[in-house]
Amino acid sequence: MRRLNVELAARSYPILIGRGLLGRAELLLDHLRSPRVALVSNVTVAPIYGNAFIKALEGVGVGVTAIILPDGEAYKTWESLNRIHDSLLAARCDRATTIVAIGGGVIGDLAGFAAATYQRGVPFIQIPTTLLSQVDSSVGGKTGINHARGKNMVGAFWQPQLVLADTDTLQTLPPRELSAGLAEVIKYGLIRDLPFLDWLETNMDGLMARDGDLLAEAVERSCANKAEVVAADEFETAKDGGRALLNLGHTFGHAIETGMGYGEWLHGEAVAAGTVMAAE
Repeated sequence: MRRLNVELAARSYPILIGRGLLGRAELLLDHLRSPRVALVSNVTVAPIYGNAFIKALEGVGVGVTAIILPDGEAYKTWESLNRIHDSLLAARCDRATTIVAIGGGVIGDLAGFAAATYQRGVPFIQIPTTLLSQVDSSVGGKTGINHARGKNMVGAFWQPQLVLADTDTLQTLPPRELSAGLAEVIKYGLIRDLPFLDWLETNMDGLMARDGDLLAEAVERSCANKAEVVAADEFETAKDGGRALLNLGHTFGHAIETGMGYGEWLHGEAVAAGTVMAAE
């Protein structure tokens, strides 16, 4: 298992990367305020990973309230956010209840925003199951929902207590999702890590073939790059670029996603096209 830390003083947290981590529910115990969690997932991920993880949590004495949402960018809305809030209230979840997101970027952003707003803030853990969410959206504390006038325009900065990236989940990704995630991986090489970009060019065939060791290395190096940037500019306010560097390709990419209709293009696909546009 590989371990990184996002250094944010009192809000610092670890990123754990490796195979089989979803089978190790005990890794969450030191990051819970109480033995109770609300697990947020979607109808695609829950049958593959969520149900087994719930049993694993219950096996180490943690009670679970499951909240299962529809799948897709089109559901990153107020309605889905309120559905989470409704479920938390119905289950009488208190401020010590930890919200655990298990899924891709949409689930992570929704669950994180719910955690930031429920009872003015409850603990939050990210368990990203796509390459894009493992290397990007699960790290850094940006949460939110989409608006008809723009992507991610409503949200909050809310750092997780832990990010648990099980690279075995990447073996079940559709090829299109894998490619979309690699677009965000390549971004780190372009903005700040030329040796990593060279490494990616050398190992791209192996990454596309889902070599486990290569994927773990790519996730670790991507997360290390993002963690350094976030630690230096947590709220994206630096005047010298800072965290805004992570947005390479996103200005055009978000316009593509909004204009085409949420869900028509995957986020990574739009960012890839946006990066080419920005370079030109």
